Amino acid sequence: MQGWFSILIMIALGAGFALVSIVLSSVLGPHKPTPEKAAPYECGMPPVGNARERQSVKFYLVAMIFLLFDIEVAFLYPWAMALRDLGWNGFAQVVLFMLLLAAGYAYVWRKGVLDWGSDHA
Repeated sequence: MQGWFSILIMIALGAGFALVSIVLSSVLGPHKPTPEKAAPYECGMPPVGNARERQSVKFYLVAMIFLLFDIEVAFLYPWAMALRDLGWNGFAQVVLFMLLLAAGYAYVWRKGVLDWGSDHA
């Protein structure tokens, strides 16, 4: 019960901080909207084009591949922490895991997904 109580206190502190920050910014913040302040902000550059324009399929493929490899690599940290307990069996499993990742990387490379120079999807 003690562990859950500390988690509930942490959630309450986080939610309370967020609520207090929102209320204080709306009460104390300036209220002089201008068209420049209401304009979308994109990395310090003025926005160009329509937000609804279509993106290339390669953009989404690269994004999905990044997420896939990023999440898979996140499994290596717990493995490294438990390496002594896992022994050679755990080492062999991670080598197989890395070989599967390398095969997937080679596959997407050979399919041309990572080639941004040409415009054939």
